[in-house]
Amino acid sequence: MKHSNEPAAPVAVIILNWNGSRLLHKYLPSVIATTDPDIGRVIVVDNGSDDDSLEMLHTEFPQVETISFDTNLGFAAGYNKAIELTRYPYTVLLNSDVRTSDGWLRPLYEYMESHPDVGAIQPKLLSDSDPTSFEYAGACGGFIDRNGYPYCRGRIFTDCEHDNGQYDTVADIFWASGACLMVRSELYLSVGGLDSRFFAHMEEIDLCWRILLSDHTVKAVPASKVYHLGGGSLPASNPRKTYLNFRNNLLMLHKNLPDSVRRPKLFKRRLLDTLAWVKFIAAFDFKNAAAIIRAHRDFARMRRHYTDHPAINILDKRPDAHINILTAYYLKRKRRYSDLS
Repeated sequence: MKHSNEPAAPVAVIILNWNGSRLLHKYLPSVIATTDPDIGRVIVVDNGSDDDSLEMLHTEFPQVETISFDTNLGFAAGYNKAIELTRYPYTVLLNSDVRTSDGWLRPLYEYMESHPDVGAIQPKLLSDSDPTSFEYAGACGGFIDRNGYPYCRGRIFTDCEHDNGQYDTVADIFWASGACLMVRSELYLSVGGLDSRFFAHMEEIDLCWRILLSDHTVKAVPASKVYHLGGGSLPASNPRKTYLNFRNNLLMLHKNLPDSVRRPKLFKRRLLDTLAWVKFIAAFDFKNAAAIIRAHRDFARMRRHYTDHPAINILDKRPDAHINILTAYYLKRKRRYSDLS
């Protein structure tokens, strides 16, 4: 572990790295150049890499604090341990493929400081390959519809809108993107951090749901802009991604819904997932169809680990609770968030 002697700033900007030397070399300079040192300290946490990441960091970025784990703990457990170790008042979980813009951190920090009810926050997330468009991973703030399907201001399913300033207002959202997610560190730890059982996909939605259950809010502050490469893990058509999305969505609903509504919600989701399975079968996409079957099988096995359920249902109490994103997108042909209302 390498520490700087500079005075501590209130925000830890933590980049979790695993064999990402190439991405760090490309994107870390922007983070260093645009992060106000009076507000944020850039920390790279190496998750047991066996490439030249640590050597490259020590040689090319000696000013950056590094924390090194002996083994790859995964995305969720890696961040949980890093935040437990660093304990800054605020933490930004920042992907290694994010380019930050001038002054990006100050609007997030100042909004959190002046709004103590806010537990998590995200900037406007644009595509690094097409900076005029929103990026898939979170666009300008995330929501989930009444059946638990995620969508965003600026992105519905795979359709990403061009950014014309149409969402340049602060918004009360359901979830903030894990590509650039600012949290109150103690709150993050008190609600359990990211769920390592999810492995990947939807773990930030689950985290934000628990933050909402703790009587905090989640916001998007588009005065801050970052640019995300995205697509670095699994393409949308990959059966592994299908499996994780379907399984984790079921787990998220099971964990965060109270007894009174959990069973009917999950029953309806099983019916909708059956329709998705039929769609894959009709397209002769047997690998993705099999992924849905595996997702439901493993959900049935894993749900026994989650025995504590909230007493309140915040999903149906939110202003966006009436949205059925499947109907809006596929039947009504609505492709923009602004068309949903």
